[in-house]
Amino acid sequence: MMAVGPVSLIVIAVVALIIFGPKKLPQFGRAVGSTLKEFKDATRGLADDDEEEEEKKKDTKKIESNS
Repeated sequence: MMAVGPVSLIVIAVVALIIFGPKKLPQFGRAVGSTLKEFKDATRGLADDDEEEEEKKKDTKKIESNS
């Protein structure tokens, strides 16, 4: 599989500029950015939920072992 280098990124940017035009390209960039931000927040939430569950299990085990 080919690696994406600087030349490839320039070609992709030129093609995107031709397809979407200079007026729509910033809107497209904002949409991609907000989508990535939402995805990042959602995955962070999932990771936080997993950590909370592990802490609850540890707390439960400590309580049971102390009894």
